[in-house]
Amino acid sequence: MQTFSSFAEFYPFYLGEHANRMTRRLHFTGSALSLLCLVLLIVTANLWWLAAALVAGYGFAWISHMRIEKNRPATFKHPLYSFMGDWVMFWQMLTGRIAF
Repeated sequence: MQTFSSFAEFYPFYLGEHANRMTRRLHFTGSALSLLCLVLLIVTANLWWLAAALVAGYGFAWISHMRIEKNRPATFKHPLYSFMGDWVMFWQMLTGRIAF
């Protein structure tokens, strides 16, 4: 297992695991749906939206890795850095720093 001493060291590896544009798009979609589910959780106080947020966020990401990227999600080996990477990549796609 590859080790990283910081998120800054991990993030280029993370981006390499998301080289396919469709993988990034599915990650973005899952993250956006996750945010929507969290808003609905706050508005309705229905805990099922928390489960939906997790399924949306991780479901889209893991399917994209299995079907498109053909690699194992970094979540399994580096859960915290991977979670952080999801949101940094989401923001960079949203702001145009990474191709959508």
